[in-house]
Parts: sequence; C-alpha cells; structure tokens
Amino acid sequence: MAYSILLVEDHKELAATTGEYLEACGYIVDYAMDGISGLNLAKNNQYDALILDVMLPGMDGFTICQRIRQEAQSDIPILMLTARDQLNDKLEGFDAGADDYLIKPFDFEELDARLNAIIRRHKGELDSKPLVIHDLELDPKTLQVKRQGNKLKLSPTGLHILKLLMRKSPEVVTREELERELWGDLVPNSDVLRSHLYNLRKVIDKPFTEHLLQTVPGLGIKIISPEE
Repeated sequence: MAYSILLVEDHKELAATTGEYLEACGYIVDYAMDGISGLNLAKNNQYDALILDVMLPGMDGFTICQRIRQEAQSDIPILMLTARDQLNDKLEGFDAGADDYLIKPFDFEELDARLNAIIRRHKGELDSKPLVIHDLELDPKTLQVKRQGNKLKLSPTGLHILKLLMRKSPEVVTREELERELWGDLVPNSDVLRSHLYNLRKVIDKPFTEHLLQTVPGLGIKIISPEE
C-alpha cells in the first residue's frame, strides 16, 4: 500500500530531492511551499502523514501543527523537519502535537524509517479498541478522553503520557520510560516531565473523588482502578 504524504517545505531544492526520494520509496507526495497553503491542504485532504518544516513563510510550522490538532481535530502523524536544533524548539514542537522531530541536514534513509514508524504506530492505534480504566476512557480513533461521561481536554503531551500509562496498566511506568517515549535520547530536565504529570493529574484526577494516577516512590507512576 502506498502512503500519501504532504511535504511542507519552502526550500525548493530540498523539497524536490526529498520528494523524489520518497516517491522512489513508494510514497505518494503532495507539496506546499508556504505555511498557509500547507495548512489548507492538510485540512482539506486525506494524508497518511505530514512532513512539516518549522521556518515557513506565511505561517510557522508550530502554528500549523497546533491548528491541525486543535481546529481540524486531526491526529495525522506529523514529523517536524527543521534546522532548529535547540531543546526548547523540540519541546515546543512536541507540545504543539508533533509525533517526531528530525534535524537538517538529515539522512534520507532515516527520514524514511521515522516516517514509516509514525505511520505504522498511527495505523495500529486506529485499529485498537478504546482504553478503559475504571470510569476513564480514551478512544485511540478520535483521541477523545472521557471520565464519568465528561469530555476532558488534554495537551498533546498529556495525551501521549495517558495513552502509555493506560496501555501499560496496571504496571508501573518508570520516569525513564516516559522520558524516552516522549523525547527519545534528548531528555530535558526533570521539571518538564513533572509539569506534564502535574497537569495530567489536574485534569484526570483533581475534579473527581477517586484518584487513578498513583506515584510509586523510587519506581515511577501507574494508572489503576481503585478496585485493584
């Protein structure tokens, strides 16, 4: 099966060579040379993944990513492709809803591998059943989270953490495993993960009588039904 890709990149030569390589690998590639065109194409067409540069004319990649997630309510896999390699840029990209981050200059084989990985992971999530822990439910198809029938609003990073915890439940997930899942080898200071976990608790547990998120001192965190 040929995957359909939208490449949003304003560097003409890089866009051409990247597109040619991906087409040779069997992908169907669509192009946009600026942020506004890229956003419109992403919102009005069905793609299997989006390769998105950060520095774009018209609208930057972070804004596009955020609008695709929030306005279009799309969970299309997004790979950020950029020359910006500062840690804060990566964190901003992940918080905007990016699935992966590749720094220019990059190896085409690595681009293909990462693209394949986020598409396969996404396809697997679409085939999976809703995750349910007690009165908390996460639907991988719609990325909708409910507790006691109430819709809960999570950041993309919070949603990523929750999916991992619910899939592993009732096992304990270590901080190292969470950090590796979120940021790979480039792990920020511990306050970043702590902040995300605090915000997750505030949404998932604080408004409710029974708390599902449990910290296991010295080990990590788990999500578990009160009956267990």
